[in-house]
Amino acid sequence: MNHEPQKVLVADDDAMNRQVLAELLKPEYTVLLAKNGEQALERAQRHAPDLVLLDVMMPDMDGYEVLRRLRADPHTAASAVIFVSGMDRPEDEANGLMMGAADYIAKPFNATVVMARVALHLQLVRQRRMLERLANIDGLTELANRRRFDEVYATEWQRARTTGAPLSLALLDVDAFKQYNDRYGHPAGDRVLRALARAVTACLRRPADLAARYGGEEVVLLLPDTDAVQARALMDQVGSAVAALQIPHAASHVASTLTVSIGGATLGASAFETAEDLFAAADRHLYQAKQDGRNRVVWRAPA
Repeated sequence: MNHEPQKVLVADDDAMNRQVLAELLKPEYTVLLAKNGEQALERAQRHAPDLVLLDVMMPDMDGYEVLRRLRADPHTAASAVIFVSGMDRPEDEANGLMMGAADYIAKPFNATVVMARVALHLQLVRQRRMLERLANIDGLTELANRRRFDEVYATEWQRARTTGAPLSLALLDVDAFKQYNDRYGHPAGDRVLRALARAVTACLRRPADLAARYGGEEVVLLLPDTDAVQARALMDQVGSAVAALQIPHAASHVASTLTVSIGGATLGASAFETAEDLFAAADRHLYQAKQDGRNRVVWRAPA
């Protein structure tokens, strides 16, 4: 769980207002300051604040235009915005809310009201992000789920095709998993999948690497900026890590303990026309690993 203080950007052309709000917020939050619209956009782009306290009336660029640009930029679109303004007519407040502001505080502001509303909206931000995270996590293994994999794969495929960087993909399948469930029961099978997920995750040391549960006992691993030699070596480590768990599997015809089969492929300068082609190649090599006796890695280097 992330315990870092949430970030609040205060954008106001009045130095006294900035100072007062900063002093109020600093004990609990990381505070960023901006004195005009351009500075607010630059700081928001760089720091991705959780909440923006935004003055409406600023020179050169008013708060409405800042809000419009924040919402148009994918990097800042999720930041909550509270307008802080001396314009207290109902139509002014309604205009800001219709543009996408989360709340509206009238000047001169009351410190207790400001802190209460900031706390409320930052709590909503935390809850929304928690729900987003849960929507991308497999409930049993706590690996990424298939939806998350599909999103990341599409992005990394496009990046690799644009930059020419290598992209490796592997499919992992537990050997004789049906027989394991038949002999030991499904609760034991669930425990195996959780142990497998921990072993696989421990082998991935870079933030960009992704392990996802693709279905049943199958795990897909996405390795950006990883060539075939590196990827194959990493998958050998994964196979060894699973074997090191020493989970008894008396029903397996492969070994007396749990093992996995892995198939993979790497995108090179001229290999594979589509993301589906790369995935299909990894799937074929997983099938080949099973045909060759299981408990092994089969890899296709780029053409």
